[in-house]
Amino acid sequence: MSSLLRLATAGSVDDGKSTLVGRLLYDTKSVLADQLDAVTRASVDKGLSTPDLSLLVDGLRSEREQGITIDVAYRYFATPKRSFVLADTPGHVQYTRNTVTGASTAQLAVLLVDARKGVIEQTRRHAAVLALLGVPQLVLAVNKIDLVGYDEATFTVIAEEFAAHALSLGYPRGSVLAIPVSALEGDNVASRSERTPWYTGPSLLEHLEDVPVAPDPHDSALRFPVQYVIRPRTPEYPDYRGYAGQIAAGTVRPGDEIVVLPQGIRSRVERIDTADGPLEEAGAGTSVTLLLTDDIDISRGDLIAAADAPPRVTDEITGTLCWLSSKPLKPGARVLVKHGTRTVQALVDELHARFDEQALSSVAAPASLELNDIGLVTLRLAEELGVDDYGVSPRTGAFLVIDPKDGDTLAAGLVGERFS
Repeated sequence: MSSLLRLATAGSVDDGKSTLVGRLLYDTKSVLADQLDAVTRASVDKGLSTPDLSLLVDGLRSEREQGITIDVAYRYFATPKRSFVLADTPGHVQYTRNTVTGASTAQLAVLLVDARKGVIEQTRRHAAVLALLGVPQLVLAVNKIDLVGYDEATFTVIAEEFAAHALSLGYPRGSVLAIPVSALEGDNVASRSERTPWYTGPSLLEHLEDVPVAPDPHDSALRFPVQYVIRPRTPEYPDYRGYAGQIAAGTVRPGDEIVVLPQGIRSRVERIDTADGPLEEAGAGTSVTLLLTDDIDISRGDLIAAADAPPRVTDEITGTLCWLSSKPLKPGARVLVKHGTRTVQALVDELHARFDEQALSSVAAPASLELNDIGLVTLRLAEELGVDDYGVSPRTGAFLVIDPKDGDTLAAGLVGERFS
């Protein structure tokens, strides 16, 4: 079992995400005494008799004053069984872009619903985004179960409705677990509650500790976006030429045959350097400097890949976009595409479809994509890129669409058709 779990929370406004995260931090004793004292004082100032645990997560002053989450709040906590990196994402529709950010590296997502409201439009939208990003495991936390009298029938209706929706999005049976919780009271958060005797499953924390997660992509083909070329040209290292970056996928060893893209030039790895000395093997997530046996013209933005399993090189990408800008996207728009460490100019060639996450259907040939729309788009690139389908290699199958005028991020893109 993996010792680290990356997870994200999502849900609608006022579903209690920050309170749930605060409860997890509090119950796992991951809160420093001075932090708890500060939260207690702030809670007293608000007229509360008990600490408002959401304040442990909502760190921005504007968030505290409004009682909402705006930015993605990353928190780290651990139990004897596992360590966790948690992203608490916003619930407001206009902050869906931050949900995309927080969930983009998650191995599991906790999606909250208010037991009094059930599955609503934003619940379905967030579930669609999580499916789009390929988050493999979902937990439906039916929060505020105390406010419906710990009623089993209410929980069952919500759980069954969401299970059907998740199945329609492509989640297999058994990949979604529904848990009745009260973040405020602590029911079924760290330990199982006596007030829900009809629920026989694990508490949220028990599930997070034991759920199996996919390993990091060490066993896939090598993908190494070049971030920087190191040429010291000193008396000590007159001919040193190293290519620095972080391994996006796969492993690399001295002697491995590689191909440099988009040029298509082949060579072999001579050495793997790090700040702590050379390595005999390095895997995904490791920052290294590669030295090759041949003197090749390589620059930032090039991709070093396994020669026997390279990505396809193309000047056209058909991919699924989550549109994150208030400016609509229309055919003919000129944008920038950032893929790995390379940024190229691009033209929006065609809008094939827009996904309706409420009806679970596609609208063919839309005139535009609006804020928070999910659509299938073809982009023509000014330069070739080496890309993978997102389902094959998420790190080299993802890209950003950027406004060339001001540098704002317009969309998160995934190579390939994620929704039919």
